Amino acid sequence: MGTLCRPRNVLYLIYRRRCHQGRFVQEKGGGAGVLNRCISERSYRTTILPETRTYPKSGLLRNKPQAWRTPVSAAVRLMHAVRQGETVMNVFDRKTKRKQKNWASSRPDHADFDYLRDEVAFRLADRVCDVSRKFPVALDLGCGKGYISKYLNQDIVETLYQCDTAEKMLEHATNRPTEVPTLTFQADEEFIPFKDSSLDLVMSCLSLHWVNDLPGCLRQVWSALKPDGCFIGVMFGGDTLFELRCSLQLAETEREGGFAPHVSPFTDVRDLGNLLTRAGYTMLTMDTDELTVNFPSMYELMADLQGMGESNASWARKSILHRDTMMAAAAVYKDMYGNEDGTIPATFQLLYMIGWKPHKSQPKPAKRGSATASFGDLSSTSSGQNKPT
Repeated sequence: MGTLCRPRNVLYLIYRRRCHQGRFVQEKGGGAGVLNRCISERSYRTTILPETRTYPKSGLLRNKPQAWRTPVSAAVRLMHAVRQGETVMNVFDRKTKRKQKNWASSRPDHADFDYLRDEVAFRLADRVCDVSRKFPVALDLGCGKGYISKYLNQDIVETLYQCDTAEKMLEHATNRPTEVPTLTFQADEEFIPFKDSSLDLVMSCLSLHWVNDLPGCLRQVWSALKPDGCFIGVMFGGDTLFELRCSLQLAETEREGGFAPHVSPFTDVRDLGNLLTRAGYTMLTMDTDELTVNFPSMYELMADLQGMGESNASWARKSILHRDTMMAAAAVYKDMYGNEDGTIPATFQLLYMIGWKPHKSQPKPAKRGSATASFGDLSSTSSGQNKPT
């Protein structure tokens, strides 16, 4: 019994069971109508399931929830991670997050909640424009409604691929007018269906904070990039919504004698830099920024988060938040963090990252011991220049 409970054996049993169910069948093809030269033939299933329609122009695959397709090598990659001694975190319920995003994008007033992502996408596109290079093939990983595409032109990107887990989001991305030719398809950020060394640029705007295996996702992006390819992304940092988190914790502790995590955990900037280095990126650039949005009360903030599709999707979330706890949290929020005009601030910390795949043309540090001058000589030279004559 002890042998059966080992992680490797459990994963092997899961893998065999899913193979028996037909969920991991290796098939050839491009994957959701995307070009075969960029899509891996082994990492994405391309069978057209019942009641599923494919749109060749955009590459968008629209299907029912029961027709959700699973990447072929999901269990294999998970088993490989366990063999390498890594811990694959399973913090977020990806299926619930997909439902939340589909529900938010299906609302008639869905455009009213795009203000935050539009602003962050503009800032990310501005960083892409700062790179003095033209990228033939680019990928927008977790594109949502195609927020970045409207800020790009053909002088920067020739062809843009857009992928997301939520098919309703992709419908808005497909219908968005852009200057850059785009191909849209459905894929999971944790299993990127691109061949190795096939992309010149990968962008990600506020989608990686819902990924369970962030180190594995960064490694897959690194593998899909061509040598000297660039990865530019932004995600929420650890100080995001700290006001809401503290208010809910204090109110729930006082009313119910304990608290549950109502705000999802976020990554710290130091940990993110270590993950990029560990994944193999070079010439890293990390910077942080903060956006503060004022709301009339805590209830409007929570309604906007729900409209953005950013509701809590962690496995440890609490299904019910009592009314008196919410009223106490709103009072604590306004008392501790409220503005003078009666509004409350909501802080969004943004972590921007830029990394490059190694190439021989990139500048490299000099070898140890190759210096021709010491700091002592420099100090003596500068002190000699300051002497009075």
